[in-house]
Amino acid sequence: MVERPSILTDRSAAGATTAGARKPAMKKLPEVTLAFWVMKIAATTLGETGGDLFAQTLQIGYFLTTIALFLAFVVTLVVQLRSHRYHPFFYWTVILSTSMAGTTMSDFMNRDASAQYLSSGASSLGWGPQGLGLGYPAGAAILVWILLVIFLVWKLSGMTFQIRDIVTFRGEVLFWSAILVSNTLGTSMGDFLSDSSGLGYGGGALLVTGGLAVLVALMKVPAVPNVLLFWIAFVLTRPLGATAGDFLTKPVAKGGLDLGTVGSSAVLLAILFGLMAHAQVRERKASAGQGTKQEPVGRRAG
Repeated sequence: MVERPSILTDRSAAGATTAGARKPAMKKLPEVTLAFWVMKIAATTLGETGGDLFAQTLQIGYFLTTIALFLAFVVTLVVQLRSHRYHPFFYWTVILSTSMAGTTMSDFMNRDASAQYLSSGASSLGWGPQGLGLGYPAGAAILVWILLVIFLVWKLSGMTFQIRDIVTFRGEVLFWSAILVSNTLGTSMGDFLSDSSGLGYGGGALLVTGGLAVLVALMKVPAVPNVLLFWIAFVLTRPLGATAGDFLTKPVAKGGLDLGTVGSSAVLLAILFGLMAHAQVRERKASAGQGTKQEPVGRRAG
């Protein structure tokens, strides 16, 4: 794994705010490294299979599942906001909850009660409306505008877009709002590529992977701010996770591996927890190293 933040990092051409430079604060968000993107894809893939598990396999439905998963997102977000420093388990649990909630929010917006959206043998999904039936293009367009409004408010607030410099409550709220909407948007894009574009799961994944490769190449272009590349990559890794999740769970006749939502979710959860534990160990070692470096200064001061 890459130690330094060199893969689609959140460095901005505008630089950090002077207020943030003068005011020391504990960081609450991770460095953006290759390991970050591996965990992001694992979390979004699990978000796809987990959301489908509750909404389709357990037949709770998009409406009730969306409400339940959004409440779970709020709970995990409160824990993250109340934390005073970066905890990998807290942070990635919120990412996972936004991925799962984004999956069912997107499905509820774009789908309807048509048989093509129901699991095998099901005639309906849960209580309440089965979906708004907006379709993937219309749903994605709405989400794009919502995301642009969030970024506009963020820009007008004067707070930095750089992830490593977000240390205020308002900054975190804006960050997580953008994360939730971008994950929902990414789900719509992934479902469109897999189900409606004719590319299939493999073709959709290859297209998104190609787009991410272009973003990596653009990192070498000074005129393109890395913070812009970060947010585009954050959106694009969601459809990559969505197509990967569909590839794992959908029937062979539809181009998938037919592993089911239960088995796929269990395996992905184990992988994500392993990565989170590794990140937690590294964070503790880094904190211990910083404490060791600061100790001689304290002795001299005493």
